[in-house]
Amino acid sequence: MCSQAIEGHSLAGSQVAGNGKGACPADNAAGVPADKTVSSAPPGHAGFAAEELHLFERDSYASTAFQEILDRSFHAFAARSTAGLSPSALAGAWADWAVHLMSSPGKQVQLTEKAAKKAQRLAQYAAKCVDHRNHASLCIEPLAQDRRFRGKAWQQWPFNLMYQSFLLNQQWWHNATTGVRGVTKQHENVVEFATRQMLDVFSPSNYAFTNPEVIDATLRQGGQNLVRGWQNFMEDWDHAVSGRKPEGAEGFQVGTDLAATPGKVVYHNRLIELIQYSPATEKVHAEPILIVPAWIMKYYILDLSAHNSLVKYLTEQGFTVFMVSWKNPDPDDRDLGMDDYRTLGVMHALDVVETITGGEHIHGVGYCLGGTLLSIAAAAMARDGDSRLKSLSLFAAQVDFTEAGELMLFINESQVAFLEDLMWEQGFLDTKQMAGAFQLLRSNDLIWSRMVHDYLMGDRAGLSDLMAWNADATRMPYKMHSQYLRQLFLNNDFAEGRYQVAGRPVTVSDIRVPTFVVGTERDHVAPWYSVYKFHLLADTEVTFLLTNGGHNAGIVSEPGHPRRHYRVTTAAHDDPYMDPDTWTAQTGEKQGSWWPEFANWLKSRSGELVTPPPVGTVTPELKAICDAPGTYVFQA
Repeated sequence: MCSQAIEGHSLAGSQVAGNGKGACPADNAAGVPADKTVSSAPPGHAGFAAEELHLFERDSYASTAFQEILDRSFHAFAARSTAGLSPSALAGAWADWAVHLMSSPGKQVQLTEKAAKKAQRLAQYAAKCVDHRNHASLCIEPLAQDRRFRGKAWQQWPFNLMYQSFLLNQQWWHNATTGVRGVTKQHENVVEFATRQMLDVFSPSNYAFTNPEVIDATLRQGGQNLVRGWQNFMEDWDHAVSGRKPEGAEGFQVGTDLAATPGKVVYHNRLIELIQYSPATEKVHAEPILIVPAWIMKYYILDLSAHNSLVKYLTEQGFTVFMVSWKNPDPDDRDLGMDDYRTLGVMHALDVVETITGGEHIHGVGYCLGGTLLSIAAAAMARDGDSRLKSLSLFAAQVDFTEAGELMLFINESQVAFLEDLMWEQGFLDTKQMAGAFQLLRSNDLIWSRMVHDYLMGDRAGLSDLMAWNADATRMPYKMHSQYLRQLFLNNDFAEGRYQVAGRPVTVSDIRVPTFVVGTERDHVAPWYSVYKFHLLADTEVTFLLTNGGHNAGIVSEPGHPRRHYRVTTAAHDDPYMDPDTWTAQTGEKQGSWWPEFANWLKSRSGELVTPPPVGTVTPELKAICDAPGTYVFQA
């Protein structure tokens, strides 16, 4: 980056010098004698030619490089102590809110009135508690998703008064940080979010002396819960400092317990290993499936344990399945960009699948970030007349990023530049830096409730296969992640027709193959309202399915999984648009896993059953390299 900046500066300097006021053929053509020098120097600079004066005015190469290195290094140093959050972005949001609030006397009067009413309600509630003790009607109900105060112990005095006071205070600050005229929407969201995070620190549920459930456990167990909690804390601290996986992860070994569906690595390049899974039926559908997972985590989210592996399920349904396994990038991969992921990942994999199966059509499946990349590749293929994709399936994947959920809190010019400087120094975005942002989005569930459960109650929840996978994170290369944040999240180039592949823009509306789009109800990464926007951009048949669960658990929804349900409809390319709320109201709920629905959708768009293709060995160049799950999945 430093050398690039210097080269860019040098080029800019030469261009300016060539078009300056010094002697040039145009000057001579105007009648200036060749042996004379035209000087445009201001008084006090007599005797200096224009070219010489320009050299004094131009910044030196060294100062330009030093400025860039110093600024970026300072930002990178700061980012390590702020979990990657830009202090400038937060300060700008707070300043925007504070200035507009100070210039809104009506809002101030309203907030004063609300504070007085809430104080009155709390006083009345406290008085009723004295009279009726534990039977006073609540003055404020927790939000549906707030599970901190659901236990019966919280309804006993004085703990009911504590949490009612906390919720009223939290509600007042929500009123104070929202609805201030003139504040930009993103700044309002940032201030409201940051305030909520700070208030959650002081929730009475987080402290041993104000949490009745912890007090009861401590009395019953003679303090042993706190002893176990301290042991749990020290174990977690040791794992965090040493960089080891969390306690219990040793019970989930990749290749044995996880990612154990039989198969072979049939292709390898600097970015991917391509896995072909062994057939599970005597005959298979002619069209194979190529799965492109996200590279923010290891691929085997779709090949977990034997009972909840989507890969295993699809092979048992008579499909030939291929899976992309991404390399975990290191500093040497800093210059890998989005187009490298498209070409080395999606396009090379398509070439190999086509060669091995000998088929003309392939079902493309993309999950999360992999679905976004597959959509870009599909749009470019459609533009260029490449018709190899028979269908496109997108799991919790976005193509429009205007409503990308609470992640957008961290996406503006200041925040992106801050992250770029952190990645510029490291060459990648580290797993811990990514995990911090995701944990902040769900701090009650992922931080505070865990602290109470593990450290105050002294309980240790057993690690599940999904939790073990979640701990097996990957890095993100500097160039790719910078392009992803800027071109997709910040500028929304793909949805608006500005994203370029091979020097020309691509658009979602060029995709004409039938599409199966899956959203999940409680997705904090790809909110289903955002995923649903595929309807607005596509000009093809769209089957949209909404399942309960979150970004990961909603996708890993095997048959027999308890308490699973979904909604699904298919819209033709010329059907009128239906907004998501109307769609939800008019679409009936089905019980069970959505996987059979997906498998049947694929089957109805597949050809006749044929003999399974050979696993790997087709040509001397394409032969089985090693057994699945390969080598890239083991890179730490």
